[in-house]
Amino acid sequence: MNRRSVIALAIGLSLLSAPAFAKKKDKAPVTPPAPVIATFVDPNPAVDPGNVLVLDLSNGGRVLIRMMPQWAPNHVERIKTLTQQGFYNGVIFHRVIDGFMAQTGDPTGTGQSGSSLPDLKAEFNYMPHVRGTVSMARTNEPDTANSQFFIVFYPRFALDHRYTNFGRVIAGMDVVDRIERGEPPANPTKVVQASLLSEGKPVPVIAPPAPAAVPEISPDMLSKSKSN
Repeated sequence: MNRRSVIALAIGLSLLSAPAFAKKKDKAPVTPPAPVIATFVDPNPAVDPGNVLVLDLSNGGRVLIRMMPQWAPNHVERIKTLTQQGFYNGVIFHRVIDGFMAQTGDPTGTGQSGSSLPDLKAEFNYMPHVRGTVSMARTNEPDTANSQFFIVFYPRFALDHRYTNFGRVIAGMDVVDRIERGEPPANPTKVVQASLLSEGKPVPVIAPPAPAAVPEISPDMLSKSKSN
């Protein structure tokens, strides 16, 4: 057998063996990596009522916010402390941007103030800012969150890892949607009462807005009207 025949035979054998090798390789199951899914929490507020913030608003609705110490323990503790002190009662939503968020927690209503407690060190976490997310407001410096927080109307992933996400609305998002818009709003929505679900406080009685004053009509005004 000459050299050319040997080479041809070697090539033929390699071609015959290649499909068998490929077939054997195809039989081995290939398991793709499981996707990483960030799950939220059981939406049932009865699971941990001590970590559910209740906001009764002046628009006549009640909002339940599930706070997550696993995400931001110091921020959750701050909200609970201020709530039990009555700090948020009567505070307005001073910055409400349609399609973005509603912000509250400043007793002066200007967005420039907070509580007398020291600012908090940031606790940025992996949870995304989706509709209903409740996150802490701050200045341009990361460790300046104090008492102000905001509720997100629509997903804003640009806020992820830059603002401390500490909870999510689990009931009453329609009430959040009715918060008056503006910076500040002309007729701002107010937190009438903030409490923890574990306290069992009833919905406060909210007086309806006073009707617009009707000007008194004098005889002179009637006579002028007739003359016109």
